[in-house]
Amino acid sequence: MRRDRLRVALYSLLIGAVLLGVWQAAVAGKPAGRSIPGPAAVAATAAHMLAHPFYDNGPNDKGIGLQLAASLGRMAIGYTIASVIAVSLGVVLGLSPVLYRAVNPYVQVLKPISPLAWMPLFLYTIRDSAQAAVLVIVMSSLWPTLANTAFGVASIKRDYLNVAAILQLSWPRRLVTVILPAAAPAIVAGLRISVGSAWVAIVAAEMLIGGTGIGYFVWNEWNNLALTSVIFAILAIGVIGVLLDAGLGRLSRRLAYTE
Repeated sequence: MRRDRLRVALYSLLIGAVLLGVWQAAVAGKPAGRSIPGPAAVAATAAHMLAHPFYDNGPNDKGIGLQLAASLGRMAIGYTIASVIAVSLGVVLGLSPVLYRAVNPYVQVLKPISPLAWMPLFLYTIRDSAQAAVLVIVMSSLWPTLANTAFGVASIKRDYLNVAAILQLSWPRRLVTVILPAAAPAIVAGLRISVGSAWVAIVAAEMLIGGTGIGYFVWNEWNNLALTSVIFAILAIGVIGVLLDAGLGRLSRRLAYTE
């Protein structure tokens, strides 16, 4: 097992080195402004930005650390709100097949709508761009967790619920000791999908609302034609997304069980 992991790591590093070499070779010798920057230029910009990630020189000049923190803060608020709503409603729907079938058509209609399509309505209604961005996160995070929670609760063996009824457990205790633990793998799987959707949506939303955030940073750097900063920000977005997914993936593996 350890040997296989080492081999995978070596192959991954080799592929990365080849891709960087091809990228650098493709832009070598071309005048500045006629092609995208090479990895060497991006690395130099990355080193400069990471040396002072939290500086603040005004609205349009903040460090990459502050930009990422602003985006993660917005995402955390929206994602938490969506998760609470989705898990609560998913439990109710999962325990009531009739109610699930009644609500499901509305869920299927709302689920395919792009979260950004709600932005004009949110801006018109609440007239606050930051709050509108949080609501976009809510809409992007809601549906995967809701669907997975309802499925997980509906899939609980009836024996578990029957035993809880025989023991005359109160509803809160039944929820905490039987329903949520049994449905936890499905719920976390939905949360894992939702966190990726939320991270994608906040970057796009911030390009529209402006202010502070990694999405606005990308757009602002593009307007300044600072392509090395744009590429580094894109890579940072990808790394943060991987870390978020890895965290929930680790939790999912801990909650997985086999009978």
